[in-house]
Amino acid sequence: MGLLNVGARALLANQVALQTAGHNISNVNTAGYSRQTVVLQTVQGQFTGGGYIGKGVDVQTIKRNQNELLTRQSATAEAVQSADTVRADRMRQIQDIFGGGTGGLGAGINDMMNALSDVVSAPTDLTARSVALTRMDETALRMRAAAGRLGEIQSNVSSELDNGVTQINRLAPQIAALNEQIANAQGNGQPANDLLDKRDQLIRDLNQYIQTTQIEASDGSMGIFVASSQPLVLGNTASKISVEDRQSFGGGSGNKALYFTQAGSGTQVELNDSMLGGGLVSGLVRFQNGELTEGTNLLGRLAMSIGMTLNAQQQNGLTLEGVRGSALFSVPTTVTSYNVPLNSGSAPVVNATYVNPAAFAASDYEVQLDGSGGGQVVRLADGKTTFVTDFTDPAQNTLDGLQFNITGGVAGDRILFKPFANTAANIEARVVSPRELAAANAINAAMGSANAGSLKLASLQASSAPGSTLTLPAPGAPVTLGFDSGPPATYSVTGSTTPASGTTGLPYTSGQKITVDGWEITLQGNPSTGDTVTVGNASDPVYGDWYQRDAGNASAMMALRDTPLFDGATLSDGYASLMAQVGTRTQSAQFALDLSSNIAASLERDRAAVSGVNLDEEAAKLIQYQQAYQASAKMIQIAQNIFDTLIQGLGR
Repeated sequence: MGLLNVGARALLANQVALQTAGHNISNVNTAGYSRQTVVLQTVQGQFTGGGYIGKGVDVQTIKRNQNELLTRQSATAEAVQSADTVRADRMRQIQDIFGGGTGGLGAGINDMMNALSDVVSAPTDLTARSVALTRMDETALRMRAAAGRLGEIQSNVSSELDNGVTQINRLAPQIAALNEQIANAQGNGQPANDLLDKRDQLIRDLNQYIQTTQIEASDGSMGIFVASSQPLVLGNTASKISVEDRQSFGGGSGNKALYFTQAGSGTQVELNDSMLGGGLVSGLVRFQNGELTEGTNLLGRLAMSIGMTLNAQQQNGLTLEGVRGSALFSVPTTVTSYNVPLNSGSAPVVNATYVNPAAFAASDYEVQLDGSGGGQVVRLADGKTTFVTDFTDPAQNTLDGLQFNITGGVAGDRILFKPFANTAANIEARVVSPRELAAANAINAAMGSANAGSLKLASLQASSAPGSTLTLPAPGAPVTLGFDSGPPATYSVTGSTTPASGTTGLPYTSGQKITVDGWEITLQGNPSTGDTVTVGNASDPVYGDWYQRDAGNASAMMALRDTPLFDGATLSDGYASLMAQVGTRTQSAQFALDLSSNIAASLERDRAAVSGVNLDEEAAKLIQYQQAYQASAKMIQIAQNIFDTLIQGLGR
């Protein structure tokens, strides 16, 4: 009987080994499957006077070939890779929007400025004026198109976020249900290998959307945590994740945040972006709040700076009808602001305006009031904080070309300013008639009839410096420059406001600009004492219809190409600077993706080396276990023959 029992145990053990090898082979392509191995143990021998007699083999357990550390590291690496992938993909989309070539926005800006050269050459040519206005309309159209494509990216990101959150809330209950099954199955003391594999795969799938940390309980269930501490799954209970507007400023901010709602509670907890780690949803939230907002602000600043600068110069000139020009582009005059929903007391009164396009920074701003008329302004793009003691004092409340005029409110009130969020989407060319292009100077100059020196007029125009204000002489009351040959040569000014009328001893240098009341005159040559130059209002009848043949203001518009507007870059280089900034972000995102992909692939190879199924190895095991099974069967057959012989012998 002992031999029969040994053979039976061996037969059963090898049958289990054959079945396990077949199970491995059949699941070779099953995602998340871990190779299983039969662990055999020797049955305790029977003691006799002659020693312990072996009683065969038993199956101790079915081992799951899996390394817990590698499995978790691989899941985490894949979460980081997922976040980097979505960021790199979206950054490439933004880079495509700000591309170069003849169809790009940069080419449109250059064509617009170059078209003014024909107006300078022939100020009375209506065709040249029409072409210039058409180029301005095309530039505005390209800006709106770029803003529209950014809006499409925003819409797609919102849809992906909603879908990602749906997947998180679908996977979490499945993990919770498996926790319960595993806890019940492992109550008999043996691991539920296939259930554990399924749960690990679900956790890997979950990490594709949001990075998690896992803590195993004594009953075999797995606690799943997000944002380092929030329990998404505890035992057989799953909580929920949602994506909504950030609490700080509601829907006005355009920023999104993930919210955690624990099972059985109606309280939402906003998750800190910096604590989310990897995952598609985490990557999309950071992209929307970071790079997408930055791209929108860069485009908006470009539109606002160009619109304000050209509008100011246009309004400094005269049309063919002899009237001051009207704005070329529709741009806002006040900065969009949002009061935080949690503000207490009466809402502060806000009047924020654009004052200097050359100082604009592509950023949103947050103002925090201290209740005494001051507070601090935080530039959200880089976190730079500026402290203000009085928000009604222009000397203090002007920052980055914006003036934050705020009254009222109480300590702790916060206000969000988005100066460039919608400027590109709403910009339009407003001047349609070529006669309304203000190509002529609003001022005119005349050399004194008794001048004895070699002075001659080189240029005269309204100042193109951003933020400058043109003050025209009254008709019949020109500004007079009087010269003294020196040495050194100097001049005096009368009839002016800045510098004050009657100012004398101002240094004169041939070819150097003289700025008075917001206009600029450049003279060449050497004056004699007593020489004069008068600058008067171009609409003064004494000058006749000279303004119809003048192109001084069109020349000033062209000069704007070389005016610093964008972080020190000129208007002609501003778009190139924008492209470079977006390109740098895209390269950084691609580099991060390449790095995280290599790490994820390496860790997955290491995990698969432990858990993966090798078909050649399993085929060899099948032969091995088949032979052992056949030998075990032969052992039973021999035991049966011996037993039959014994019975027959006893029967005699």
